[in-house]
Amino acid sequence: MLDTTRSCLWLWLLVLGLLLFTTNGAYVPITYVQSAVAKGAVCLDGSPPAYHWDKGYGTGINSWLIQLEGGGWCNNVSSCLVRKNTHLGSSKRMVKQIPFSGILNNKRIFNPDFYNWNRIKVRYCDGSSFTGDVAAVNPVTNLHFRGARVWLAVMEDLLSKGMRNAENAILSGCSAGGLASILHCDSFRALLPMGTKVKCISDAGYFINTRDVSGGHYIQTFFDQLVATHGSAKNLLPSCTSRMKPGLCFFPQNIAQQIRTPLFIINAAYDSWQIRNILAPGIADPHGHWESCKLDIKNCLPSQIKVMQDFRLQFLVALLRLGKSASRGMFIDSCFAHCQTEMQGLWFMQDSPLLNKTKIGKAVGDWFYDKKPFQKIDCAYPCNPTCHNRVYDDPHAPHS
Repeated sequence: MLDTTRSCLWLWLLVLGLLLFTTNGAYVPITYVQSAVAKGAVCLDGSPPAYHWDKGYGTGINSWLIQLEGGGWCNNVSSCLVRKNTHLGSSKRMVKQIPFSGILNNKRIFNPDFYNWNRIKVRYCDGSSFTGDVAAVNPVTNLHFRGARVWLAVMEDLLSKGMRNAENAILSGCSAGGLASILHCDSFRALLPMGTKVKCISDAGYFINTRDVSGGHYIQTFFDQLVATHGSAKNLLPSCTSRMKPGLCFFPQNIAQQIRTPLFIINAAYDSWQIRNILAPGIADPHGHWESCKLDIKNCLPSQIKVMQDFRLQFLVALLRLGKSASRGMFIDSCFAHCQTEMQGLWFMQDSPLLNKTKIGKAVGDWFYDKKPFQKIDCAYPCNPTCHNRVYDDPHAPHS
């Protein structure tokens, strides 16, 4: 009996291991853009930018999907110095290979529309969503604020490796990378031939300008400092910076309507990063009343759920500033989640979250190929039983 139990357990672990291996897809090695250093297109510490490239094949050989890595931002010299010694500030600290899953998966069963495309994960090491460009380098800190140069150097490298022949192209990203995919959407389109079908996807990148639980303007102040530190203003949309201060032009609600390239917004209405860092950041909650709620939405008190419902309404108002356009896509679920394209279980699996009986991967694929438009906003929490609500272990974990 004991041997049978052990055999069953071993078999179960084997199946689980195989499932994890197959859903993650292949491990993809890193490529350093050494030529970028001479152009001053470098990470915070002066190291070269980097990306991971899984080459396309078959019908996808001339299709390119660029996924911009997320990871928050640094808004001043102190926070950038901390970041400089991590993989979010130095390519020297990056692992040499990473697994591709979700929208980057190389298996048709898990990524039916993009599995055989050229899939690239651009690593994030500048702390400004690829917008900064300060020529001077302080000899004391040795910090390089060169995100915009990094963006261009990586794109030029990929163009030289075949992207200039792209028939289809997507600029996508998650979190800070999702914001970058909005900020750089039209410039990405401009890099490619006129005949290329180009669209952009922003996953968990629609950060809104709202008051925190103390009534303060934490995120607005943060973005003001970020833009000033990185010299980002000249790389933000002139049509926005000409009518409002540059920090406000870091918010998608003030710029997304002006994006001419087709754009798909994927976002949880209760985005767990925004709840944790915009609505209830530590500085606005000194006594930690929100800590348990931020770890797991099931821990939230009725009064906190009410505040989060109000946040959802503010998010929807900010989102609807996009205006109506048949070319845009929208998948706004009511999950407590953040970044849903890169996680296989959220992108395209049997139990993935549904909106209008449709998985994210299916909605995006149909939208890109003009099979079917998708613009859906979920009902309020807790109405969607298919949600995978995020549960955090460490309240002091670094930004995702």
